[in-house]
Amino acid sequence: MTDSIHLSDEGFHEGLPVMMGLEIGRRYHHYLTFDLDTLVQGEGLPPQAVIDRVNRRGGFGFLAHPFEKGMSFKEHSIAYTWNDTSVSGFTGICIWNFASRFKERIKGPLHGLFFLLLKARMLKGPSSETLSFWDELCQSRRVVAIGGSDTHGAVFRLGRFQFTPLPYAYSLNSINVHVLLKSPLPATFAEAKSQIYDALREGRLFIAHDRLAPARGFDFHFESDEGNVVRQGQEGMFHEGTFFIRSPKRAEIRLIKDGALLKRWLAGRVSFRAAQKGVYRVEVYIRVPFFGLRPWIFSNPIYLR
Repeated sequence: MTDSIHLSDEGFHEGLPVMMGLEIGRRYHHYLTFDLDTLVQGEGLPPQAVIDRVNRRGGFGFLAHPFEKGMSFKEHSIAYTWNDTSVSGFTGICIWNFASRFKERIKGPLHGLFFLLLKARMLKGPSSETLSFWDELCQSRRVVAIGGSDTHGAVFRLGRFQFTPLPYAYSLNSINVHVLLKSPLPATFAEAKSQIYDALREGRLFIAHDRLAPARGFDFHFESDEGNVVRQGQEGMFHEGTFFIRSPKRAEIRLIKDGALLKRWLAGRVSFRAAQKGVYRVEVYIRVPFFGLRPWIFSNPIYLR
């Protein structure tokens, strides 16, 4: 839907590093791609061919909103799903999409107004279908999970009445990717871009709904008894050791092993002895007055093979 990738717009803008990516796809199989140096067209290509073309050009990508449901009100439940789950070669999956999870619950105008007024507190977490798909893939290889706003700043019209239900300023501060760099962000843009993309490729990140509470400071890592440290997105040989989890606020912390709940705590900091190999990840749920536990933070896995 564009004539080029517009790399000339990249750089530091008011101190913020801005990189240009592509969302390839129209009706189905939307593919979020990064680190490309030229435009990749996906029109008329099967999804595997798109993934392969991106990889050949040095980029990497994520399956976008693979099991989206769509909004029955106004959009007739049109969903931009990823139907071919046999594909390979992709870096990861966008497991938590703000716009998709928000709109699929809206059944009518009054219903929409209700969810619009309470959108931060009522937002659902990643769907069970998406998490199951991701957990299954992680059993055989590393698969990075990201989240996103999918914000379009679209104008909603009903007769003569119109407004923007999800403005950019709101959406872009909702479902965020917290990238974990190995060192402070360089002042040189090329180096900063390389560091950020390396973290995305490797899964050194976690996803958070920062509208509920700031998630900065969350940590999840494993230390073996031999002193080896394995962090989010990383893979290591299994040796007995301890998981350490830190939440920025007291919350319900859930440790997931191979897709199943292993342990839960109501705390801010916890540790857990690991006696078995497996794929471990963390979910954190924060309690909101009158709304109970709400999904807040989702880590990337630690792979102990």
